[in-house]
Amino acid sequence: MSQTPPSISIPSDLLPSDGRFGSGPSKIRPEAIDAFATAAPHYMGTSHRQPVVKDMVGRLRDGISSLFGLPDDWEVVLGNGGTTLFWDAATFGLVDAKSEHLVFGEFSSKFAACTAAAPFLADPVVVSSDPGTHPTAATADGVDLYALTHNETSTGVAMPLTRPEGAGDSIVAVDATSAAGGLRWDPSQVDCYYLPQKALASDGGLWIACCSPAAQERIAKIGSGPRWIPPGLDLTIALDNSTKNQTYNTPALATIFLAVQQVEWFNDNGGIEFSAGRCDASAEVLYGWAERTSYTTPFVAEASERSHVVGTIDLDDTIDAVEVSKVLRANGVVDTDSYRKLGRNQLRIAMFPSVDPADVEALTKSIDYVVEQLA
Repeated sequence: MSQTPPSISIPSDLLPSDGRFGSGPSKIRPEAIDAFATAAPHYMGTSHRQPVVKDMVGRLRDGISSLFGLPDDWEVVLGNGGTTLFWDAATFGLVDAKSEHLVFGEFSSKFAACTAAAPFLADPVVVSSDPGTHPTAATADGVDLYALTHNETSTGVAMPLTRPEGAGDSIVAVDATSAAGGLRWDPSQVDCYYLPQKALASDGGLWIACCSPAAQERIAKIGSGPRWIPPGLDLTIALDNSTKNQTYNTPALATIFLAVQQVEWFNDNGGIEFSAGRCDASAEVLYGWAERTSYTTPFVAEASERSHVVGTIDLDDTIDAVEVSKVLRANGVVDTDSYRKLGRNQLRIAMFPSVDPADVEALTKSIDYVVEQLA
């Protein structure tokens, strides 16, 4: 395998107008960056307890509530860190005694690993399926939290969110890391929908959790009990601060600002139907191309399980996907590499709302050109 890409220049009329297709960090719209540059002198470098920051946190919480159509008794909770930190916080503050996890890729396995390592919890129930598919939750004795993943970023599988039949008072917590803002969901089926920055086109350093009354009650119950919880992972503290439009510790102010820009762009243009609709259009382009092209195959066999925010496309074994990605990168089209641990001859392409569907179309033409030249 060559260490440097072949000298192939993709014609400019084939190239996307913006070559960022990374599954994380994700593309941030230039308009949001411009707005940040204008606001920064009056926003950055000030206390996060001051009105200028608290107003921005409030705009983010209100925008998220509006985008997802959350009932009035839900709360949008914020804290420092990303999904990895929230798994720790949920292990301490959302799982009462035992959890069940649907595992179908690298990221959906991580929350299960957290609860399995916690000495104060029973061993979790793990329901798994092969990469490229998703399992189905089954109620189990003693389970008080069902952990679902809306979109498995590593494999490009999306699953519908449905409260397990017979779950009773158990809560449903959903990892929406790469789904939130790009896929639709029904709050009646979920109690905690948590996310970082992917479709929100922001930077790292923040988690956001949409919490139903049942989730809030669980947080309060555990928080008032004997379990020791580190303050930085204490969801009672995060919830209390969020209702005051602030975070417990100083947050990444740029992250909050950019997330607000994205959420308000969604809402100003029609809400979730606008943002998810852009992803739908991109997915139609990508999978349509993959199905009719001789050297490509969608990795996810079931069309209904194919993600509309992260597409995974297998290449014929005669074509080296790593070489294709190298050539694309040399031409300014970046982050099309497959997920490293999946180990497939594959391209992985983000289709978050910030990505123009026309650029996905241009990407497919650029890939066709590269493959032809490599041959």
